Amino acid sequence: MTGSLTGLELFHKKFDLPLSQVLHTVAPDYFRREDLSQSEAEFVAYCVADLEALIEREGADTIAAFIGEPALGTGGIVPPPSGYWEAIQAVLKKHDILLIADEVVSGFGRLGTMFGSDHYGIQPDFITIAKGLTSAYAPLSGSIVSDKVWKVLEDGTDEFGPIGHGWTYSAHPIGAAAGVANLKLIDSLGLVANAGSQVPTSRMHLRMRSEITPTLATSAATVCFARSNLYRTRPAEPISIRQAKPAHRLQQPVEGRRHRPGDAAGRHPGVRPSPVHF
Repeated sequence: MTGSLTGLELFHKKFDLPLSQVLHTVAPDYFRREDLSQSEAEFVAYCVADLEALIEREGADTIAAFIGEPALGTGGIVPPPSGYWEAIQAVLKKHDILLIADEVVSGFGRLGTMFGSDHYGIQPDFITIAKGLTSAYAPLSGSIVSDKVWKVLEDGTDEFGPIGHGWTYSAHPIGAAAGVANLKLIDSLGLVANAGSQVPTSRMHLRMRSEITPTLATSAATVCFARSNLYRTRPAEPISIRQAKPAHRLQQPVEGRRHRPGDAAGRHPGVRPSPVHF
């Protein structure tokens, strides 16, 4: 199921994915929109219209939930266009469709708020969490449910009995202890607020590098999310990172990796305490 939920084709090829019950709508990547004449507001309207058409075609009563990342992570480190989440949430609310925020990447400070949902004004029914929950010092993941969803689960338990849902290592005390210790340090060290204070500096440095590096056409930065698109000419002819070889032009090491579709360099370190704090 998770392989189907992602929009990345490399997870679909040769695996007969996505499953038929998983449907995808337009990815909110304004930079790679098909119609380059669209303004940001027009692109958001296009995304909303595509979602509305999908709901109309399938029937709202057949759709369990809409799932998305506050800002795309592995899909290219893509901040949503302005107004995107406000407009999408209005559609979901109108049709009574649940919203799942995938915060595995954006949670725990990476966008300068505890959750990416806070940063973008998202009010999800579910939040999936991992990574920053323990700062990767130990494996742990989980889901957060809203009061509305919890009430349904609570009432259902009274009627049908406990939910038979779990894994072999669910609620493992070592993972849970690491999560508690990590979250206490994130709070006591003020790491989330510190990450938020770095936004102007991050954007300034990316802007400067775009100006001095011919292959960097555009950059996007949101606290600990940063991406540079590599192009020979602006805005056409994308090139690969290996062709561009930008690291020497940036005059300092780059912590990052290639991102879809191979014409972008990304950097997204976690907001995490040093091991010496534990």
